[in-house]
Amino acid sequence: MITGGNISCITFSHHKGGTGKTTSCLNVAGFLALAGKRVLVVDADPQANATMGLGIYPDSRRRHMYDVFMSVFEGFPDVPITEVITKTEAGIDLAPSNLDLVGVEPSLYMIDDRAGILRDLLEPVRHAYDYILIDTPPSMGQFVINGLVAADQIVVTIDAGIFALRGIDGLETIFADISEIVGHRVTADLAVLTRWETPAPPVAPVRPGLLARLFGRGTPRVPAAGPPSPDGAADAERRARVEAEVRRRIGRVETVPFSREVYEAQQRGLPIAHYAPDSPAGLAYRRITEGVLTW
Repeated sequence: MITGGNISCITFSHHKGGTGKTTSCLNVAGFLALAGKRVLVVDADPQANATMGLGIYPDSRRRHMYDVFMSVFEGFPDVPITEVITKTEAGIDLAPSNLDLVGVEPSLYMIDDRAGILRDLLEPVRHAYDYILIDTPPSMGQFVINGLVAADQIVVTIDAGIFALRGIDGLETIFADISEIVGHRVTADLAVLTRWETPAPPVAPVRPGLLARLFGRGTPRVPAAGPPSPDGAADAERRARVEAEVRRRIGRVETVPFSREVYEAQQRGLPIAHYAPDSPAGLAYRRITEGVLTW
């Protein structure tokens, strides 16, 4: 059983897109909610993927995080975060985003203490939740910095691409810059390696049947027996090197395999915890959540 946990603000971050950041945020939120925790997801990304991933169409709400951020500027309405929070089908509260949020960032540069704005905006609701999860955009801008400064814990997501280690280098640079801004060390507490799995076996041709030969449907292919191909072996070796290096730099590492149920759940506006908790990715995110609850 999933239990435990103190009030915590957790930011999911990576300046590169496609690393599974939003997916990880929503799926951890889903298992936290199923554990009976009061959970708020704050969508600080103008793309609003977390908003849509929880079944809320961005333009269906009158107010968003754009209004909350803009309330810090003179001449704009005072919109506390409590006025934009909406309930979702998964039982997770959401502070939604939309594309208007793009217009906030240039204005933030006019504020001296701009790195701590989101932290201060969240203060009125910290007591109302067990966990606040912040989804940040794939960039190196002010929303990422604000999310990291507001965080009690930081989760970074890393995909299986060939530039994974370069992404870690970039994150470390961002953390070093923010550490200088806030005056204390900012580091990742957990790395989640997404779509991390053993390569599929190679495929070999077989002799087509009579109908395939008659109608020219090509040669079917089936998995071949025997050892993996050299390319598959090289890919597995590369992933092993990446995982070892991430463990050396961050320490706490979890892996999540590819699972089609993740995308099916997103299409339905639900976390995988509410759609396919026993799928390979569902079991992985449950394990990750159990670890989060020990923080």
